Amino acid sequence: MNRKILTIIITLMPFGLMAQTPWSLKTCIEYGLKNHRSNAVYANQKRIADAQAKEALADYLPKLSLTGTVDDNLKVQETVIPGGVFGPEDMRVAFTKRYNTNGVAQIDQTIYDQSLLTGLKANKYNVQQAGLNQQQNDEAIIYNISTAYYQIMVYNEQLNLLNANKETYSKQIEVSALKVKKGVSLQKDLDKVTVDLNNAISQIRVAESNLTLAENQLKYEMGFPITDALKVDSNDVTQTAGSAGLMVDTGRFAAANRTDFRIAQIDAKLLEIDEDRIKAGFLPKLTAYARYGAVGFGDQLGPAFSSMSTYSAVGLKLSFPIFDFFKRNAQYSQAKYKRLNAQENLKLNEGKFQLEYENARTKLIKEQSNVDNNRRNIDLARSVFNTTDLQFQKGITDLTDWLNAQNSLKEAQNNYLSSLYQFYLAKIDLEKAGGTLKTFYSAL
Repeated sequence: MNRKILTIIITLMPFGLMAQTPWSLKTCIEYGLKNHRSNAVYANQKRIADAQAKEALADYLPKLSLTGTVDDNLKVQETVIPGGVFGPEDMRVAFTKRYNTNGVAQIDQTIYDQSLLTGLKANKYNVQQAGLNQQQNDEAIIYNISTAYYQIMVYNEQLNLLNANKETYSKQIEVSALKVKKGVSLQKDLDKVTVDLNNAISQIRVAESNLTLAENQLKYEMGFPITDALKVDSNDVTQTAGSAGLMVDTGRFAAANRTDFRIAQIDAKLLEIDEDRIKAGFLPKLTAYARYGAVGFGDQLGPAFSSMSTYSAVGLKLSFPIFDFFKRNAQYSQAKYKRLNAQENLKLNEGKFQLEYENARTKLIKEQSNVDNNRRNIDLARSVFNTTDLQFQKGITDLTDWLNAQNSLKEAQNNYLSSLYQFYLAKIDLEKAGGTLKTFYSAL
């Protein structure tokens, strides 16, 4: 029995260790790209585009139709033959019988239809558009996971700093309580430190709550089960923040790197094809057909089937639209101006995306500087606090100076945390503006 239990423990141990392995940003994105529910939606859209291409092609393939009718002429229609043809008086003659059966099989093949041929050109672009939509969804997943992950990193860093402050206040309370007990310090000094300790504890609780919310947001963006544990690699914050002075890409911006710009280009191309398709509708259409059928007549239903006679025909049909000119011309004008607007919007978007990139680049440079400056301020504030703490222990300064120095340190920490998150956002925003989110993910 003990061996069975030991075997189960050994078997499950790797999975337990694996579940506790911290998730890096790259592994989170990798999981999201595979498991986010939106992937199924865009995969289905790609299948829809493939089906639409086959549907468009089917209009140029042969079409077979089968038709069968059985008529019960309850009262047979009669036709009048004027007098003088077969006799002096008018004659009433029925050219059919009560029962009439007819069956026809016909094949139609489009030989020439320029509007169909033009429409087939859209198939390639529809498939490309579906692929780009899927790529755009991947980029959105990378962006959303990154921002949620960075938020967790900042909250983890905040908790580290708050817990360090809590330890500092706890130690100071022990010292102040001892001084109060010895009568060398007032109770109000102890109360001041206790208030700051309680504030630090409250801030820790808020930060822990925010961290839980951020973790849930990350799980949602990844398509990860909300109820399962997800531990983020907290070392990432020190590694990334330590390189806050990273080099900003100084390469030339290209709007074509952005997926949304390429989608807009395809939209403009599809509008151009639609314009040409409507224009081609003015041209005649040529269709070939082959027909084979059988017809039968009888006073009873049985003979109407048993005495059927066959017939067949082949031919060409040329159709030329004449009286729909005004409607088609209006449709052509609409398509033309839609295409012109799409081309103008492309030019506008190119300038807009250039502006977004330059703004994101400028913001990242500023946030890099802020992070470096606020980190130096933390070091300086900590140095001031350490000196003040030493002076306080030696009785050279009072508790007010000690609290002021600690508050200055907390303010420097808050400024650093704020600038750190803004730096992370600016970093991922620059990747988004430059259309390099996939490259960013690959380089992690």
